[in-house]
Amino acid sequence: MLSHARIWAAIDRLAERNELTPSGLARRAGLDSTTFNKSKRTATDGRPRWPSTESIAKILEATRTEIGAFLGFEEKSRSSARQSFRDVPLLGFAQAGAGGFFDDGGFPAGQGWDQIPFPAGGTENIFALEVSGDSMLPLYRHGDTIIVARDSACRKGDRVVVKTGDGEVMAKILHKKTTKAVDLASLNPSHKSRTIPVRDIEWMGRIIWASQ
Repeated sequence: MLSHARIWAAIDRLAERNELTPSGLARRAGLDSTTFNKSKRTATDGRPRWPSTESIAKILEATRTEIGAFLGFEEKSRSSARQSFRDVPLLGFAQAGAGGFFDDGGFPAGQGWDQIPFPAGGTENIFALEVSGDSMLPLYRHGDTIIVARDSACRKGDRVVVKTGDGEVMAKILHKKTTKAVDLASLNPSHKSRTIPVRDIEWMGRIIWASQ
């Protein structure tokens, strides 16, 4: 399961394997030296703070580490490697707004889905979307793949994918949610924030990972 504790433990383990401190690991990856400090792992209100997918991608590249090894999936053979991963439905972001790809609950359905491997465990109701265009810069670039959990609770500050009743699909940051409307901040500062009535939202899922 991709828990908060597991991700931070994996970062500490990666630093140790490379004979670095977490600060040294951040510097090697071209990040601010405080990126992985203990104080950055919990917000002032006690909520867990997650490292960004961009920072994780950079430390994996800097240390030439595969994501499977980073998460602790170090299989002894090809057979065991296959057992530690599962196939997840993949769809192009532009296609997601079309009809026939999701059921009434917002879960993958119908034909036209591809498959990609993803570590087994955790939530079962996940799917992947391939990013197209530049509307999600600088967090997600064209060609990146984001993993969306449909049955995971969405809270303020989470990165989410929202599908509206008229077929619009967007990736945003959840700023506020009430019984009447959802306020969404844009990932790309050149794009405006949105306020969407709850009645116009078909489904909303939390982004739990991104492969870059």
